[in-house]
Amino acid sequence: MTDRLYYHDSFLYDFDAEVRSVVESPRPGLILDRTAFYPTSGGQIHDTGSITSVKDASAKLRVTEVVDAEDGHVVHYLEAPLKDVQAGSRVHGEVDSARRRDHMQQHSAQHVLSAAFVRLFNMPTVSFHMADDYCSIDLDTPSLTQKQIEAAEKLTNEIVLENRPVDVRFVSRAEAEKLGLRKLPPAERDQLRLIDIQDFDLTACGGTHVAQTGQIGGVLLRKSEKVRQGYRVEFVAGKRAVLTARRDFSTLTETAALFSAGIYDVPQQARKALDEIKSLRKQREQSQEDLAAAQAEALLAEIPERNGRKLVVRTFADRDLNFVKLLAQKITRQFPSVALLATSSSQPALVFAQSAGQPYDMAALLKETMSTLGGRGGGSKDLAQGGVPASEGLAAALAAAAQMLT
Repeated sequence: MTDRLYYHDSFLYDFDAEVRSVVESPRPGLILDRTAFYPTSGGQIHDTGSITSVKDASAKLRVTEVVDAEDGHVVHYLEAPLKDVQAGSRVHGEVDSARRRDHMQQHSAQHVLSAAFVRLFNMPTVSFHMADDYCSIDLDTPSLTQKQIEAAEKLTNEIVLENRPVDVRFVSRAEAEKLGLRKLPPAERDQLRLIDIQDFDLTACGGTHVAQTGQIGGVLLRKSEKVRQGYRVEFVAGKRAVLTARRDFSTLTETAALFSAGIYDVPQQARKALDEIKSLRKQREQSQEDLAAAQAEALLAEIPERNGRKLVVRTFADRDLNFVKLLAQKITRQFPSVALLATSSSQPALVFAQSAGQPYDMAALLKETMSTLGGRGGGSKDLAQGGVPASEGLAAALAAAAQMLT
């Protein structure tokens, strides 16, 4: 079993160790007798850094991933095999300190935030996830309001500003059961590692943490969403919070400039723009309706009636499928007729329609026509539509379809 140095000192970034075994497959790695590298577990992602042979300082490789093995050992996966290193060799490990500090800030922030939700609203955390750019907790609650989110954020940052000590201690499971932990893990180990945020939170955890809450540096709650087991709250802390706030501010500033407004006026300007877009969309839809009705009337006026119906066959180069479909509907509603229409625009398509009570099958006719054009489509007896890969041959295909109806 690997001696986990980070259990006792989360600020330990350099250490010496002895190689217990060399991993060759499926990728190169080392198992050491002791390590300061944290493996992915408990929602916290792994450390990275480097391992160097003590015998040959030039033999230095990057640690790309750290994994907690089932037998209690920690596996350090490397970017390539470390030459001339075998069981018994001495190595020097260096943890990426910036990444480690970030992880300490995020994980410690999670403890404070989870405790805040319990203290304020009795909402326990059921899971924690740390990604490279954000973190999240899942709360066991049927509802969560914006006011509750802001209250939990406020209390969390108050605890951060108070710079409370964060202590680590080890106790037996029997003792832990009497201490009122916020969350007691499953009965797997006789000894538990407790993270104690003075007079605020006590819970079992194997992760890396700050020594005082002030080192978290602030917590920013980003968003929330309903998930299967409750509500998920996304947050960032420390340097991540600063970088995120800067990115948000830059985005907001750029957006405000587009509206020629102040950053706090952006929501109002956005709502105004959306209202204008909706109004213009309605006007456009009405114009399309009026144009389609007028064009349908004009087309029907120029086509002679045969056997009590009119057959309209047209290809449009400057109309999209939506308009062609609308036109077909207007034609077949104004007079007993059949409309075989197509558009040769950037997305070529066909629309076949007939007035109610007409004897043909538009879906079957479209299917047969598509077989010659290499397209796909479908529909009903009275209305069918489909797209084709190219506009070549559309006019000839419509003529052939019309011939089938005469």
